[in-house]
Amino acid sequence: MSVVRSAFRDECERLGSVLRTLDRSDLDRPTRCVPWTVADLLAHVRTGAGRLADMLAATAPGPAQVDAAGYFGAAKFVPKVDAARIEAARTEAARIGAARVEAVPGGGERLAERTGALLDADFDRTWRATLTAVDAHPADRVVRTRHGDAMTVTEFLRTRVVEVGVHGLDLAEALNRPPWLTPTAAQVIAELLTGGQALPVGLGWDRLTLIRKATGRSPRSPAEQHALDTAGIRLLAFGG
Repeated sequence: MSVVRSAFRDECERLGSVLRTLDRSDLDRPTRCVPWTVADLLAHVRTGAGRLADMLAATAPGPAQVDAAGYFGAAKFVPKVDAARIEAARTEAARIGAARVEAVPGGGERLAERTGALLDADFDRTWRATLTAVDAHPADRVVRTRHGDAMTVTEFLRTRVVEVGVHGLDLAEALNRPPWLTPTAAQVIAELLTGGQALPVGLGWDRLTLIRKATGRSPRSPAEQHALDTAGIRLLAFGG
């Protein structure tokens, strides 16, 4: 649990430092996660980072049925679930946007000037509440996800590292910034994607390259796929 917890904390802190630098125009940028804008994607990440607090407040279900790898199955990416995910993010983005509206002396409203600071404060409260809830329970406490999966706290928190870390790559791309993936998050995500197997040395991939290629952010060449197949490595494919 300690490694996964540290990865979640580090990646959330890093994203928070980015949020503080955003202005209003940044939020309207398109992302590769069509049809989401940066604001929509941030809302999705914020919601995902906060799920565990409510899950831990509910009664524990029976024994764990899936791990983090099993969580990212095809059922999470069918059109109906995708549509609900898209709409939920847009609704949350609208809520956050409304919170950025402030009263103007003498009447009227305007967007708050400190957009980035407000976004960071909201996200900071959310992920810290998650860690507070996690720390109040044993690592093997079982929770039920919104999809019906029964998972241990540690395994579900591992999926949150993936959500914040991988979507952080999408946000960096949309904002035209270098990727800010933290070493701890990169380690957790890479181990999940490979099942803990060592990559063929000839590939020459670092963890960031692995994550990009495994999640479709960068293409894999036929030669790279052949090297993986020869080594018997099947990278975890979200929705596959």
